[in-house]
Amino acid sequence: MKNILITGVSSGIGYSTAKLFLDKGFRVFGSVRKKEDVEKLKTALGGNFFPLIFDVVDQVAINKAVIEVEGVLGGASLHCLVNNAGVSVNGPLAYIPVEEFSNQLDINVLGVLRVTQAFLPLLGFNTNKEKGRIINISSGSGRVTRPFMAPYSASKYAVEAISDGLRRELLDFGINVTVIEPGPIKSEIWSKAKADASTQVNKYKGTPYEKIYDNMDKAVQGMESIALDASKVSDLIYGIFEGKKKKTRYLVAPKKWLFWLAIHVFPDKFLDKMFQKQFKKLVEEK
Repeated sequence: MKNILITGVSSGIGYSTAKLFLDKGFRVFGSVRKKEDVEKLKTALGGNFFPLIFDVVDQVAINKAVIEVEGVLGGASLHCLVNNAGVSVNGPLAYIPVEEFSNQLDINVLGVLRVTQAFLPLLGFNTNKEKGRIINISSGSGRVTRPFMAPYSASKYAVEAISDGLRRELLDFGINVTVIEPGPIKSEIWSKAKADASTQVNKYKGTPYEKIYDNMDKAVQGMESIALDASKVSDLIYGIFEGKKKKTRYLVAPKKWLFWLAIHVFPDKFLDKMFQKQFKKLVEEK
């Protein structure tokens, strides 16, 4: 039986990927942060799903999870690690609390590093075990930075760099590394983002960005309306694991051509004006 570990399986890409791999006959280890999610997921996903309770910022809990996984594997290898867990923090750089920015980086960047380092031996790193692969979930925001999304983008730019570094450093050890860059994907993240948008009206009240945050829920609704189903990403993850997808990185996004142009063609000043126009229109809408 093949074994895969996916962080952040309570919803969205993580849940969709766990379900797909279980349907394909894999044993799936999935991390959650809340104990109350465990029974719900075990009921929904079945006997080959093994929940792991850890937060990617908690090294002690991660180390405990390694021991749990090792015990279940019984000497077998972990065939794939999907670093999916993450959060999205937004805010104007002139005012966002440094602690919030730091927490964003701790979860999305150092969390990937903590989990990867901990599970590398089970992936066959520097051992005679069968070699696994690593798939890191980055974002289209890891290539293009929208206004007020710099904290999230900074974390995903870092995931891109970590993925490139790992891929090159692990070549001689037979462990492949792929990065996926999703655009808007259907998930509970949108309801949370809309709730955050409503609370952040007061947070940035009295600043030059007050009007923008008064209307931020409209921007969130606009992104949610074009979001792709999470299965678009989980299907890609399975294709990468099976060796049918051999690129080092994949962009998954609505209007993919526009994302591609923004990343590779449009000059910075063109994008500056485009985003400026979008947010000006947002503020002027009744």
